[in-house]
Amino acid sequence: MDIQTALLDFLDYLRSEKGLSPNTLEAYKRDVNLFASFLKESAVLSFQDADTESIYAFLQRLQEKRYASSSMTRMLIAIKVLFRFLKKENLISIDITCTFETPKIWQLIPEVLSAQEVEKLLLQPKNADAAGARDKAILELLYATGMRVSELCSLKISDLSDAFVKVRGKGRKERLIPVGKVALEAVDHYLMHFRGKAESGEPLFISRRGKPISRIWIWVRIKVYAKEAGIRKTVSPHTLRHSFATHLLENGADLRLIQELLGHEDISTTDRYTHIAGSRLKSAFKNFHPRP
Repeated sequence: MDIQTALLDFLDYLRSEKGLSPNTLEAYKRDVNLFASFLKESAVLSFQDADTESIYAFLQRLQEKRYASSSMTRMLIAIKVLFRFLKKENLISIDITCTFETPKIWQLIPEVLSAQEVEKLLLQPKNADAAGARDKAILELLYATGMRVSELCSLKISDLSDAFVKVRGKGRKERLIPVGKVALEAVDHYLMHFRGKAESGEPLFISRRGKPISRIWIWVRIKVYAKEAGIRKTVSPHTLRHSFATHLLENGADLRLIQELLGHEDISTTDRYTHIAGSRLKSAFKNFHPRP
């Protein structure tokens, strides 16, 4: 895959699954495009052909142009996030940035909604029409299972049973996730009253034109519903995934169980939720304990 196409896929991923703010997304775009331009000047035509020397040369160029150290650090982090994405998508065979130490700045802390904010968000889509019923089923299913938005977009009708949903995660690995009654009822309502006749192997959620929904479309719809709910936080499909994991942890779920439900290969990826939940618990302690 050529550099420009890979960059478009990367920015699409950041926008739809990471839920970055417009300013942060623009910063990523600017930084990776600057790196891509440098690679093209160096006759490197794909990220697969880049090596560690390419990154060192790029950083040296920035230094020669007297970029601030903070700006260089930010660009290095953007490049590391880019190569991590490319490796996960099997667009490169080796992540050449894994040997670069990343200073602990400009790290993205996922936004988490409170249970009350999730409730407000889920109440926004109405069951009176096809679009509302479908959107409600989508939001309920995202929060009930913690699945990635890309996983939801690829669901078939046959993937959902009376108690579980079969999800195809990264690397086409399958996992079963329990689904609560409320989410199942929302999906059943959509299928019975608005989906129309469909085969079990067809997409679970479709657009008005009968096409499978895209993760960008879901990202846009969630933004609309968050605004209608009066939620000022940056909300995306991934926010519901983070909220799902954090709420499970706060209510006593085992970290290994959450790892399995989220489809994380490495427990360290799931472990970050202990820091998120911990900070929220500290805040609650200060607000409600009589002797904080």
